[in-house]
Amino acid sequence: METPVSRSALYGKLAGPLFRSLESATAFCKLRSNPWVELTHWLHQLTQQPDNDILHVLRHYQIPLSDVEKALLRQLDMLPAGASAISDFSHHIDLSVEKAWMLASVRYGDNKIRSGWLLLALLTTPELRRVLSSICAPLATLPVDELTEILPSLIETSPEAQERPYDGSGLASAIPGESSQAIPNSGQDGKSALAKYCQDMTALARDGKIDPVTGREHEIRTMTDILLRRRQNNPLLTGEAGVGKTAVVEGFALAIAQGEVPPALREIRLLALDVGALLAGASMKGEFESRLKGLLEEAGRSPQPVILFVDEVHTLVGAGGASGTGDAANLLKPALARGTLRTIGATTWSEYKRHIEKDPALTRRFQVLQIAEPEEIPAMEMVRGLVDTLEKHHNVLILDEAVRAAVQLSHRYIPARQLPDKAISLLDTAAARVALTLHTPPASVQFLRQQLKAAEMERSLLQKQEKMGIQSDERRDALTARIFSLNDELTASESRWQRELELVHTLQELRLAESDADDKTTLQQAETALREWQGDAPVVFPEVSAAVVAAIVADWTGIPAGRMVKDEASQVLELPARLAQRVTGQDGALAQIGERIQTARAGLGDPRKPVGVFMLAGPSGVGKTETALALAEAIYGGEQNLITINMSEFQEAHTVSTLKGAPPGYVGYGEGGVLTEAVRRHPWSVVLLDEIEKAHHDVHELFYQVFDKGGMEDGEGTHVDFKNTTLLLTTNVGSDLISQMCEDPALMPDATGLKEALMPELRKHLPAAFLGRVTVIPYLPLDETSRGVIARLHLDRLVARMGEQHGVTLTYSEELVAHIVACCPMHETGARLLIGYIEQHILPQLSRYWLQAMTEKAAIRQIDIGVNGDEQIVFEIVC
Repeated sequence: METPVSRSALYGKLAGPLFRSLESATAFCKLRSNPWVELTHWLHQLTQQPDNDILHVLRHYQIPLSDVEKALLRQLDMLPAGASAISDFSHHIDLSVEKAWMLASVRYGDNKIRSGWLLLALLTTPELRRVLSSICAPLATLPVDELTEILPSLIETSPEAQERPYDGSGLASAIPGESSQAIPNSGQDGKSALAKYCQDMTALARDGKIDPVTGREHEIRTMTDILLRRRQNNPLLTGEAGVGKTAVVEGFALAIAQGEVPPALREIRLLALDVGALLAGASMKGEFESRLKGLLEEAGRSPQPVILFVDEVHTLVGAGGASGTGDAANLLKPALARGTLRTIGATTWSEYKRHIEKDPALTRRFQVLQIAEPEEIPAMEMVRGLVDTLEKHHNVLILDEAVRAAVQLSHRYIPARQLPDKAISLLDTAAARVALTLHTPPASVQFLRQQLKAAEMERSLLQKQEKMGIQSDERRDALTARIFSLNDELTASESRWQRELELVHTLQELRLAESDADDKTTLQQAETALREWQGDAPVVFPEVSAAVVAAIVADWTGIPAGRMVKDEASQVLELPARLAQRVTGQDGALAQIGERIQTARAGLGDPRKPVGVFMLAGPSGVGKTETALALAEAIYGGEQNLITINMSEFQEAHTVSTLKGAPPGYVGYGEGGVLTEAVRRHPWSVVLLDEIEKAHHDVHELFYQVFDKGGMEDGEGTHVDFKNTTLLLTTNVGSDLISQMCEDPALMPDATGLKEALMPELRKHLPAAFLGRVTVIPYLPLDETSRGVIARLHLDRLVARMGEQHGVTLTYSEELVAHIVACCPMHETGARLLIGYIEQHILPQLSRYWLQAMTEKAAIRQIDIGVNGDEQIVFEIVC
């Protein structure tokens, strides 16, 4: 009686390309949601390979590959779809593998199944030939008798001839109805499961391939204590991403390699499990579980004790099965309970609560070890431990000031990430930038080269048009002048760069040389020469310094680097004067804002709170919103870093969710809030809450924690940091009172008196607890002088626009300024009345004159605006 051939044994005879094509066919089937892996899937994937037996046959018989692919794709579109999981290989695949093995072994004496034998099996088996005719007619027309004779010589040069039989047992044993013990669960190509899916961290540590770990000695000792327990000896490291969970395990591997652990742990192999490799290609039901079971069994049988490190352990727990039915967890629990497997897991606290804590049986087999974010001083020690590694990798010198700056600036300006990861990333990027400047042209030179190339291309196009009779002399002359200018600028920049590069290389050579008294003097002279040549704008850096680190922070956050490291003090000291250039008549208010920001920038303010929280109270149009714009421009790098929220849109209690994001279970959850998302994207910014008194009281209460603690939680529970923001709240409450008290300049009270008079009015609209957390600053009505300054400011902007847009010189008289001020007395709209007057009485006339000149093809060179004796605005046009 003939013994039936094991299905796993058959699949174990597949040659490498054939096995890989069957794996990809399985994945392709799953992607298309087909219930069964059919011959169509398999043949389609075979045609996608660069070379195999079937492609040799097609070339010999001159059958276009595109015809075969089209036929298979048409058949694929006809297969049923919508399945959530693959049921099995089809009967035709099993039959074709069996018949192909019979041909290979009996007729051709081969020890493996090649795609050529598979094709011949499809042609010589009546049932399979009928299937082949229906799914791919071009293949079914091949001459069977002739192919049977010439096939061995035809595929002699195919790459499949050099392939060995592939271990297909893992794939076959995952198929329902086949025993997983039919063939031992070995890895592919004879590799053990541990070697295939794990990386030996102790071996890496002994080979010096793991970075040194400092500052985590306490956590490593605690983890060692847990591992030495008799029971519940599986540490689970939890902490936010970037705090160093993996680094703690790497430190433990280094301790094992250096023999700095108790005797019970000295012979341990610490293996890091690659969960991605374990899951990759496991598309059939039960295949993932089969792999994991084989891995656990091999770890338990290992003659040398094994500790398995599973990073992102939540990706393993619940993997396998349909919709995450916890198959992996059920396999892990018995091994952990018996003590045959010791595991170190790592995950974030939120993922632990979501995936692991819900399974008490699994939770009690782990001992949670929380890894907290280090403070700045310990973080500096951790980063210093990596300086040598970074210096060797980038071949640059890293100063200690760069280490301190990386920790301090990342802690201050990158709140969304954790120390030490963000500091290491910052320092690594700074080192990469320094290395880049030593070997490539600086960005300024590259920019000039690109500008020059673009200008030359445009000139070439104009010259081509002139040959066709299309004249553009004016533009061509302007381009020629620009090209000359760019050439001169590029030559100067390249010369400066080359000289700077020479000085840097000289300095580096002196630093590497043996030092004596004369060398030290020469070194100091070289440093001085480089400093004097570079000035305030170096393009080549001899080392990684705090300035380079600050420049990286500037790129990441949008904060100008010089304002943090170099001239921030002078910028802040001059802040009131700089604000006064845009905001007129509010010197007292601007001084208060400037003083508070100076205190914060000097490091004397409360670090837990925002830079400042100011309520600007006063009539409309006196400069409250303009103050926010000016502050964003002066300190925060530009008006793009101004976040404006119109609080009149939040008059209902439920609108709180619009600001901070909808809570779980509500529409909009996960989309973020208007305010929280804006601050998360721009943590260094001015936040303007316009017309704060119109918001609902629940909205007011939302800001208590922002004003006190410098942060709030959004709808998803994520902390949003406001410590680097300046909050400006505007209100028109008490406007009439301020106007009345300021009617007579001689009797007008000072800022303190105005504030005291204003507080009762504010308390009618805002809670006392809210007012107690803000600095109230009264804004005064604009006097005649201030209105004149504002009128000049807007007329100057008009002059600039005319020059930029049309090349026309625009002038105006002082009589015009006085006329505008006289026509716009202090009103409820304030300076907006001045702007409206200019837009209604000057801009339309200017536009009319310009358009008329265009229709008459007249060239206007200058326009003078004045006032005649009848107090009428007049325009004098010079052509």
